[in-house]
Amino acid sequence: MRGLLAIAIVLLLKVAAPLLLPIATAIVLTFVLAPVVRALRRRGVPETFGAAVVVATFLAATLLVTSTLVGPASQWWERAPQTVAQVLAQIDRLRVSMLRLGAPQPPAATGRKATAAERAAAAVPDPLKDRLATEGVAFTRVVIGKLFSFDLSAAATIILLYFLLASEHWMLSRSVEAIPRRRSRALLLAGMRSAEREIGRFVATMAVVNIGVATATSLAVWAVGLPNPLLWGALAGTLNFIPYIGPVITAALLALAGMVTFDAAGDMLAPALAFVAIHAVESNFASPWLVGRRLTLSPLAVFLSVMVWGWLWGMTGALLAVPMLVGVRSVCKRMRRLRLWCAYLEGAHRPAPSLRSLLLPRRRLERPRGSA
Repeated sequence: MRGLLAIAIVLLLKVAAPLLLPIATAIVLTFVLAPVVRALRRRGVPETFGAAVVVATFLAATLLVTSTLVGPASQWWERAPQTVAQVLAQIDRLRVSMLRLGAPQPPAATGRKATAAERAAAAVPDPLKDRLATEGVAFTRVVIGKLFSFDLSAAATIILLYFLLASEHWMLSRSVEAIPRRRSRALLLAGMRSAEREIGRFVATMAVVNIGVATATSLAVWAVGLPNPLLWGALAGTLNFIPYIGPVITAALLALAGMVTFDAAGDMLAPALAFVAIHAVESNFASPWLVGRRLTLSPLAVFLSVMVWGWLWGMTGALLAVPMLVGVRSVCKRMRRLRLWCAYLEGAHRPAPSLRSLLLPRRRLERPRGSA
């Protein structure tokens, strides 16, 4: 029954993604922005007004960054048909070369018949191109639908974020008041504050790191001559919130942009190689130094969390995977039944003991002489 319940919960998360995704995003943003609202409340600013100021500031910063990137993104979107045409031309050349290698060469005397056959083959419609044209129309329809659903989800997230920030103190106080035991009240309050502190610190630290990644990527892309460096920097900084998978997607997109923009092989690979070097410095030096041991997580747990939430909720779920994992670890620390899971979620702060040492019998502590 527990297994069936777990399967039902997973399927419910998958089906109810349009409803649950704005709620989860608003809750994570509440953990990040609630300390600012509390700081304003301690200075005499009402929570309703403080929440409005925080949400308006967050929304203005997001719109400012988005408006800066609209122009470069529209240029790449306008060049998309040309890019697709270039890719199709490369595919056609590859297909022709493969057919010529596989088919026997006709003799010189039958040159006219071969030319007529080629003309007849050219007159026949290509099913691949027809399929791509049909898929292009369907893709445009899907993009328009996705944009409409994204606008609805974003509006719902902003409204819910305001209500959560404005009533965060009230909801927490009512929840603590409803618990009869004093120890349980203390555990709930400490767990909420700890999760809020760890999630906020992790998101703020990763935001600083990814701003550095975005700046370095923009400068590197500008140095190699790729158009629209601000767009590529913002894309690299945003996707870098997704561990392991985000940098791979960024490197692949930069390699594709280099293939479309440049002709020489070295110039084609230069943007992707520059980003790979930046990511290597960030993942091996900058992030471990800024995040510290307290916020480190198990790489296996992080990768599985990104895979699961990315499968359930798409790109937004992959972005929320690590903050939610930080919150789950904070809850597991304070519940006795879940502390075993905490050992699998935390990073390796010290080397693991050998299996032989774990199988040895434990020595009992000798009692001091004269003790009863």
